[in-house]
Amino acid sequence: METRTLGNSGLQVSALGLGCMGLSYGYGPATGKQVAINLIHAAFDKGVTFFDTAEAYGPFVNEELLGKALQPFRDQVVIATKFGFQQGDSTKGLDSRPERIRQVAEEALKRLRTDRIDLFYQHRVDPHVPMEEVAGTVKALIQEGKVKHFGLSEAGVQSIRKAHAVQPVTALQSEYSLWWREPENEILPTLEELGIGFVPFSPLGKGFLTGKIDETTQFDKTDFRNVVPRFSEENRKANQTLVDLLGDIARQKAATPAQIALAWLLAQKPWIVPIPGTTKLHRLEENVGAVDVDLNPEDISQIDTAFSQIPVQGDRYPAHLQKRVGS
Repeated sequence: METRTLGNSGLQVSALGLGCMGLSYGYGPATGKQVAINLIHAAFDKGVTFFDTAEAYGPFVNEELLGKALQPFRDQVVIATKFGFQQGDSTKGLDSRPERIRQVAEEALKRLRTDRIDLFYQHRVDPHVPMEEVAGTVKALIQEGKVKHFGLSEAGVQSIRKAHAVQPVTALQSEYSLWWREPENEILPTLEELGIGFVPFSPLGKGFLTGKIDETTQFDKTDFRNVVPRFSEENRKANQTLVDLLGDIARQKAATPAQIALAWLLAQKPWIVPIPGTTKLHRLEENVGAVDVDLNPEDISQIDTAFSQIPVQGDRYPAHLQKRVGS
């Protein structure tokens, strides 16, 4: 698999990473430990060298899973994890106090069975802790050799600039896909200006752009899509037009809708590295195949024109989670 460099940082990763959250958290029951380890190993065998986790995924169990799975080839991969929630629990509110950041780093090193965190993200901007303090704390961890690179997740332009002035930001991780293009307005131009890489999560629209979800799909009671307005039955029905269009384009290119959605992201900028997640081996193979799908400027223009004529229905977060985004 080809590699990409995240911004001006020099951090090289595979063109596609693996978002590991869904193996333990968020999308229904956790995947069996050995099945999950096998999937992570399969990803590595297919050239994936960039693995994304967080203390909040579980909490803690996803980091432990990655630590065990990646230990045999630790020096050949890049591991990203995150801090920023009280007691590592995303339901308990934000906590990016310097002492908490340090605690998370020390505990994550143990769970990940490593001596350094390659990329350490602030999971969400904490309005109660100045960004300069957050960036300064990570800078100190970098100087101590415990962290290699600093990242932000779902941060807005103001926070990105404040952080970058203290400690260069290697990557921003935020949602970006054919059905959530808001980052194109301010975020992408700012990242390009500052030389920061972009790591889109939910590049397949939390599964919707695969074409495997429709208005009749029933989610597990623990699946967070149950509270996402965009995934209401009514909105899934309204948004089906998007998936139908993606399917038409995919047939023309002898690809799948998921591969077109990922290839479109890869074609946007050379410093964009999507991190699709999956629990299934055949989906992993499908996603990795997107790297070989060639979309020329004419293809991109056709996709952009077609999608611009279809308004997406429903917010991407419920109101209480939307408050944590973009500050």
